[in-house]
Amino acid sequence: MQEIITANDLIKSYDGTQNVLNGLNFAIRPGEWTNIMGPSGSGKTTLLNILSGLDKPTGGAIIINGVDISHFGENELARFRRENLGLVFQQYHLLPFLTALENIMLAQHYHSVVDEQEAREVLTKVGLGHRLDHRPAHMSGGEQQRVCIARALVNRPKLILADEPTGNLDQKNSKIVLDIFGELHAEGHTIVMVTHAEEIGKMGDRLLRLLDGQIIADICNSDGTRGEDHYCKVVNG
Repeated sequence: MQEIITANDLIKSYDGTQNVLNGLNFAIRPGEWTNIMGPSGSGKTTLLNILSGLDKPTGGAIIINGVDISHFGENELARFRRENLGLVFQQYHLLPFLTALENIMLAQHYHSVVDEQEAREVLTKVGLGHRLDHRPAHMSGGEQQRVCIARALVNRPKLILADEPTGNLDQKNSKIVLDIFGELHAEGHTIVMVTHAEEIGKMGDRLLRLLDGQIIADICNSDGTRGEDHYCKVVNG
């Protein structure tokens, strides 16, 4: 099975001397839900930014969907994001003067063509069919995050990248959002999620723990039925 993400000797340095990412090597297969955890400064957000094409590595290679994006220019990265990735941020980044439906249709516009019916359907999928005409200021944090998930899904990406998607939510709304991610995982979407929450880290298929820009653990969130050739290691208890 061809990997959807491959990182080879991935390095990121902001000052030319100290590496934030220090030679990471890992691969993620299609359909996996992989969580990334680590203390502040461990490099997890930097890694997600490189995976999303919002930042570029200093050295090594990052290959997504068989394409090495390591040396892409800004225009190439923007086009690659539109065509291949769905991004969900802790900060919602919704346009406040647009309704939920209009925010989704704007994402369609930048990708290809606007399809209002498809935008309605994806909002209904995340439980917001009754909030189509509401602007962000008139929606709860959980509802705004669900609009972000709908925006990430509307162009049917192969890969969804999420940065602390429940970080600003209460327990009730966190469960709603995580249930949506669980449904997307069951449908076959590949998910990479940065989180600080141990209970979320145990969800999905796999957990990568970072420390000082290096992977210190690659753990299967499973019972070991994936097979001996799987990248992560099964840890009981």
